[in-house]
Parts: sequence; structure tokens; C-alpha cells
Amino acid sequence: MPPADGILLLNKPPGATSFAALKGVKEALRTGKVGHTGTLDKFAEGLLVALAGRFTRLAPYIVDLDKTYYAVIEMGRETTTLDPEGETVRRGPIPEESTLHEKKGLFTGRILQSPPAFSAVRLGGERAYRRALRGEDLEIPKRPMDVHEFSLLEWTPPFLRVRVRCGKGTYIRSLARDFEEACRSCAGLAALRRNRVGPFVVEDAFDT
Repeated sequence: MPPADGILLLNKPPGATSFAALKGVKEALRTGKVGHTGTLDKFAEGLLVALAGRFTRLAPYIVDLDKTYYAVIEMGRETTTLDPEGETVRRGPIPEESTLHEKKGLFTGRILQSPPAFSAVRLGGERAYRRALRGEDLEIPKRPMDVHEFSLLEWTPPFLRVRVRCGKGTYIRSLARDFEEACRSCAGLAALRRNRVGPFVVEDAFDT
């Protein structure tokens, strides 16, 4: 049987890297020409859109599609990585619910965002996370991002569940950090799930 071409929807579990989630696909399709169209952090879960064979040419078009996330923000605690895998570096007060609703409007539309230090963004020719691991203090330039929706779904202090629909390149970890700074505190993500990439939804995906 020749190697397959196509689009595969994968439901990545938390704790696995996006690269590891593709291993079984490569073995099943008998090809190393398989790639995903947008990394999920190791702690995160949800939809990976994978492309095999000749369909890898579609990657630039799928990367450009809007994405929908459900996230749990932990208020009042910031970690080195802005997620559950990092060490606590800062604590702050738990904001009032009225403050959360007051500030959320600042984070829709075209916003400026600085990616996390622990990210794959290239800085001076090197991945930012490699420099962060060496203990360097990084100043990553802000870049414009499109956030179409930032909805507050459930507030159970100190955890806030939100839904975000955004354009390519948006870091939900940075969004949580910046939102809480606007609320005069600090925060990071406790959980993150990607539910949609353009027309593709996680309900149609295979578990990995």
C-alpha cells in the first residue's frame, strides 16, 4: 500500500508533545511526511490538524485559520512558563468579578502582545525558550494579534474559565498574563483546550 495523503484531525491529550502525537500517525500511514499546522503546549489538549503526503502543501492556509480555545486562568499566581509546568515566581491579589468584566473589553480586536519567554519564537537567531532556560532576562517585542472573542464563562476564585477565538500567532498564555496585569494582579494558565481550527472541530478528531 502506498503512503497516504490527507488531512487528519487528532485530539491530543495533556502531557504529550505535539510531535509525539504524530508518531502513531506516521507509523500507520507509512510515511515520515506528516506535520501538524499549529503546536499545542505539552500541558494543553485538544485539536491538532495534521497533514500527510502531498496535503502538507496546505499547511500555510490552515495555519492562517482562526482558532477557538477554552482556557482556565489561575488568578493571583504567575509561573516561569505561564502554565502549570513552571515554578511560581509571583503572587498577587484575587480581583473582584466586576474588575474582570470591566477589563475584558481591552482584549478583543487588534491587540499588541509579547510572546512568553518560554516559547519557540526566534529571538536573535535562537529560540526564546533556550535563552530562558539559561536564565536570561528576555524582552520580546510586542506584535499585533487579532482576538475576535474573549468571553468570561465561569468564575470560581481563583479560577476563571474563558473562551477565546483568535487569529494565528496568538498566545493564550500571554493573553492570560496581560489580562490579569490589567486587573492589577498576575496570572497563568491552569488548563487549555483547543476546540476548533477554522472549519475543523475536536469532536471529529481521533484520540492519540
